[in-house]
Amino acid sequence: MNNPTVDVIIPAYKPGESFIKLVEMLEKQTYPINRIIVMNTEEQYYTSLMYNHPLDKAYDNIHVTHISKKEFNHGRTRRDGVFRSEADIFVMMTDDAVPKNEEMIERLINPLITEKAVVSYARQVAKRSSNEIEKFTRNFNYPRKSVLKGEADVKEMGIKAYFCSNVCAAYNREVYDKLGGFEEYIIFNEDMVYAAHAIKTGYKIAYTANAEVIHSHDYGNIALFKRNFDLGVSQSDHPEIFKSVSSVGEGKKLISRTIAHLKKRKKSILIPKLIINSGFKYLGYRLGYMYEFLPKWLVKKCSSLPEYWTGKEMYENQKKINYHSGYGITESERVDGRQIHKASSENTTYRDDGRKSTLRDEIKLRPKDKMIDRSNAPRPNPEVAWKSDTE
Repeated sequence: MNNPTVDVIIPAYKPGESFIKLVEMLEKQTYPINRIIVMNTEEQYYTSLMYNHPLDKAYDNIHVTHISKKEFNHGRTRRDGVFRSEADIFVMMTDDAVPKNEEMIERLINPLITEKAVVSYARQVAKRSSNEIEKFTRNFNYPRKSVLKGEADVKEMGIKAYFCSNVCAAYNREVYDKLGGFEEYIIFNEDMVYAAHAIKTGYKIAYTANAEVIHSHDYGNIALFKRNFDLGVSQSDHPEIFKSVSSVGEGKKLISRTIAHLKKRKKSILIPKLIINSGFKYLGYRLGYMYEFLPKWLVKKCSSLPEYWTGKEMYENQKKINYHSGYGITESERVDGRQIHKASSENTTYRDDGRKSTLRDEIKLRPKDKMIDRSNAPRPNPEVAWKSDTE
């Protein structure tokens, strides 16, 4: 790639101050970002944060699309965001991940520019306020050394070879289109499923440790149970990837090393909390993996995305997405691939509860005479190319 364009795509739900910091840091990046595309779930929450906010008026490259909670799923919402981008590289982020410095994007896309990989994901650093367990978990999953992963590494690394996170990950758009993009209807793990397909096709995935974002969560037991239930569902739905690379072994390793870490830091008092958290995670995962044998009402109760299951039933029954029911885009938009959604008409309602669709775009197009000047954009030095610890 020669001086590629870069867009950032951010699915958002109830964004907070982290979202404000995220946008501010993106606008300060050393490698210029063309568009920031926000796929926001439930307009009211975004409006309550951004109403008359100076940030909303400071930049003219922010595109916001509002959808309802029923229209969201991890795969298709991100696909729709990519449809709105014409950049050579797009970066997926979440609304609570903040770049640690102004060089994050430049470092993240380096493996793509130097053609070492087709996906590059960033290191996640826990917030200072996070508890000791969460801090260690982030360091375990996102170490300080970069790694380049391909088909030859699956035998040794197992499920870690496919690991990738859309909390912050850059994608080669040409290869993304070639591979068919993210799964259209998936409850979780859209990033790992794509990474696995890319590796199986012969491409490589880069973990770029010097591109860092601040991101962590201190989930309670119920939230951990539900998230891991969804994790189990996603792995059950894709046996072609996960059947031969179980995540249970990696989970056991994390627990044993966390216990050792807590003892070393003289924080053994947190070990019971770790064991209880791990129990909820494992129970959620096992139930999610066998969700097809559970009653539908229980599946919805166990999932962190109950609306996903309503949409899944409609999607599977119709064998296509019905835009006018709030579950997708029209065929003409699908063919075009880049066309912006149009607002639903006032008479368009959801089939099951009569709610009107909130699918609407607030478009802030950068005028042609104000497009980013790329003449001075940084270019990687081919003599000092990105390297992983495996090279």
